[in-house]
Amino acid sequence: MSQFFQIHPETPQKRLITQAVDIIRKGGVVVYPTDSAYAIGCHLGDKQAADRIKRIRKLDDKHNFTLVCRDLSDIGTYAKVDNTRYRLLKTFTPGPYTFILDATSEVPRRLLHPKRRTIGLRVPDNPIVQALLGELGEPIMSSTLILPGETDPMTDPYEIRDTLEHDLDLIIDGGFCGFEATTVVNMIDDVPEVTRVGKGDPAPFQI
Repeated sequence: MSQFFQIHPETPQKRLITQAVDIIRKGGVVVYPTDSAYAIGCHLGDKQAADRIKRIRKLDDKHNFTLVCRDLSDIGTYAKVDNTRYRLLKTFTPGPYTFILDATSEVPRRLLHPKRRTIGLRVPDNPIVQALLGELGEPIMSSTLILPGETDPMTDPYEIRDTLEHDLDLIIDGGFCGFEATTVVNMIDDVPEVTRVGKGDPAPFQI
């Protein structure tokens, strides 16, 4: 049975943030709000928690997990980014974008695309997740909360609880945060390519 925290969307309660991070550190699978939709995440180094997320979402090994970061200070640790890419990332973060980048050796192999050493990175503009990341001190390994057979993310924390309370350790109710997934931008090649149109405006990346 999962815990259910109601956290203020603009001024997150420190006590609840600390408890939530403790659950993540202990291997918990957590649903939390972002600036585009609700996400499901766990500790970066926890294989069992990652496998639970895969089972919940019925993901195969080709799925690119996303590292949700507090700011760009983590980017160089987990992704190979030159000056041109960094300037682009700086312009569009924080915001509702996921950027696919070449991963560094710091990223566990199980999180990578099996044929390409790539990883998704994202910096959301949401006070709750920013507080979680600040307390945790490292990225949260995440995926948009889209259930098998569905095309849209789950948006209602009470519906999430009714559907998944036996599969999760914590659901954070941060109110309505949107119903669109992020816009995904592949930055592996020299010219960025939009591979999924979501909440973020794709126009700046389209030629």
